[in-house]
Amino acid sequence: MKNMTHPGAGTRPAARSNPRAIMRQLAAPAPAEPIVLREVIGAVLREIRLDQGRTLREVSSAAQVSLGYLSEVERGQKEASSELLAAICQALDYRLSHFLKDVALRVNAAEQAAKVVVPDTVPANLEHVLPHV
Repeated sequence: MKNMTHPGAGTRPAARSNPRAIMRQLAAPAPAEPIVLREVIGAVLREIRLDQGRTLREVSSAAQVSLGYLSEVERGQKEASSELLAAICQALDYRLSHFLKDVALRVNAAEQAAKVVVPDTVPANLEHVLPHV
């Protein structure tokens, strides 16, 4: 039976009873949003187009793709085939290999940002629950 006169009396924090569980929680990576490749591809295409000062209409006409579909690709709502990506890159006068490199760099940056750094010291507020090594 809990002692109701003292807050927390009669309860035992799980961390105190299992120091290894605390260490696993500290080392466990936080759930990260998955990288959606179509969104990265769309963002890079839009950035290239805007850097050139081109409109969706101009690029869609040159790539022979509908304006609506190109817009959906840029917004990451549609998957673009390799043929379509090549046509869009050609319309943008941008090498496909450079485009793919730009996408890869952006994916790599997102992966690096999602990495969890595990501290090499125990936070002061948890020192009391871990055994001294």
